[in-house]
Amino acid sequence: MNAAIPDLTRKVAVVTGATGGMGQIIAADLIHAGAHVVTIARNPARADALRARIGPQAANRLDVILGDLSQRKDVVTAAKTIRDHHDRIHILINNAGAHFSEHRVSADGIEMHIALDYLAAYGLTTLLDVPLRRGHARVVNVASDTLNDTRQIKLAGRPRPATLELAGIDDLAELNPASGFAPFEAYARAKLMTVTAGYALARNLAADGVTVNALHPGIVATDIIDDLVPPLLRPMRTLIRRTLLTPAEGAKSATRIATDPAMAGVTGRYFNRDKESSTPPVSHDATTQQRLLALSLTHFAG
Repeated sequence: MNAAIPDLTRKVAVVTGATGGMGQIIAADLIHAGAHVVTIARNPARADALRARIGPQAANRLDVILGDLSQRKDVVTAAKTIRDHHDRIHILINNAGAHFSEHRVSADGIEMHIALDYLAAYGLTTLLDVPLRRGHARVVNVASDTLNDTRQIKLAGRPRPATLELAGIDDLAELNPASGFAPFEAYARAKLMTVTAGYALARNLAADGVTVNALHPGIVATDIIDDLVPPLLRPMRTLIRRTLLTPAEGAKSATRIATDPAMAGVTGRYFNRDKESSTPPVSHDATTQQRLLALSLTHFAG
C-alpha cells in the first residue's frame, strides 16, 4: 500500500482522465491503497496501458467504461453504469481535461473546452449525486491556475483573470464562440466554470457529508503542456518540461485532498498544490453560480 495514502479497502473511487500521465498515477495509487477504481476511457489501448501499470494482482480492482466524456450521452451512460454497480462512491476525482489549439465543438454543439473540461465534471458530480451522498464522498476537481491569469507570458503587467459573463446567455453553446476565439482564455474559462459550479455544489452536498474542492496541481509535464506553450517558446519545449513538476508530484496533491484524514470536512476550497488559494470574484458571485448551475442542468436534461 502507498504509505502516503490511508487504507482504502472497500472504498470506491471514480477517476476520470485515468489513462493520461497524472491520471494513471492517481488511479494506480488509489488501487494500490486498496480502493476499487472506476474510470471512463475513450481509447481502449490506453486503458490497457493503465491495466499494465496496475499489474495483474490488482486488475480486479479496476473497471473501465468506454466512453467520450465530451459527449452528453456518454457521460449520462457512464454515470448510470456506475450507479448500477455501486451504491456508494467514496472518492470522485474529476481529472479529465484537454487544451484545444483551434475552435472545436462537441457532438452536442458545445465548445470542446467547456464540454470536456467543465461539463464532464459537472455531469458526473450531479448524476452520481445519490451514491456520492451515501458514501460521504470527497469530490476533487482538477482545475488550473490559468483561471487567475490568462496571460501565457507573464513577464510584466498585472494578472488577467478569466471572465465568465452569463447575463443574456441562454445556452452553454453560446460560450467560447468561434468569433474571436482565444484558446488559452477558453481553457481558463472552462476551469473557472468548474470552480464556480463547485462552490455551489459544495454547499448543496454538505448536509450529507460530501466535500467538493478544486485543485491546481502545479504546472505538470503532461501532454496538455505542449499545447499551452506559446509559439515563440515551442522550440524550447523539451527544456521547459524538465523544469516542471512530474506527473507523480501533481498526482500527490490530488490524492492528498481525496484521502488525507486531515482534509475531512474541508469543502468549498481551491488549492494551488497544497496551499489554499483564491479565485476570481465572479466565481463567488451567487447569481453567477446559480445561473451556471441552471444552464448546466438544462444541458443534461436536453
